[in-house]
Amino acid sequence: MSLVIRPAIAGDAATIVAFILALAKYEKLEHEAKAGEADIVRDLFGVEPKVFCEIAEWEGKPVGFALWFYTYSTFQGRHGIWLEDLYVDPELRGKGIGKALLIDLARRCVSEQLGRFEWWVLDWNDPSIEFYKSQGGVMQDEWTKVRVEGDALLRLGAA
Repeated sequence: MSLVIRPAIAGDAATIVAFILALAKYEKLEHEAKAGEADIVRDLFGVEPKVFCEIAEWEGKPVGFALWFYTYSTFQGRHGIWLEDLYVDPELRGKGIGKALLIDLARRCVSEQLGRFEWWVLDWNDPSIEFYKSQGGVMQDEWTKVRVEGDALLRLGAA
């Protein structure tokens, strides 16, 4: 077994987009996946990146990724990490790759003295829910997600 978790580089942009599209397909959200390589290069590898990515390589081949950014909790008075996407190629699931990506980010939280490590999981995704629970994840069912986008965002921004 040869597993390496490494920071993504600009040359990984096409791979990251492919992972995003594969994740969107798995989550039945292909219609929402619009990011392209130029977006990834701009936002992850530009002058002041605000989002970051770790690549999981199995025997030298990229097989998964974790895309994340820093958050801030006013209640804790500390930054945290928001895991936007976690994906591992289906044929390699069960080999500890997803867990290794989570561990990598949890270690970053610990070493940087961050207060939280959070992410969403779709309520129908039982395998992922069970996996996250087995890693110490606690479902936050008392919160409701709010989103403003598209025309509604334009109207709100113009108010």
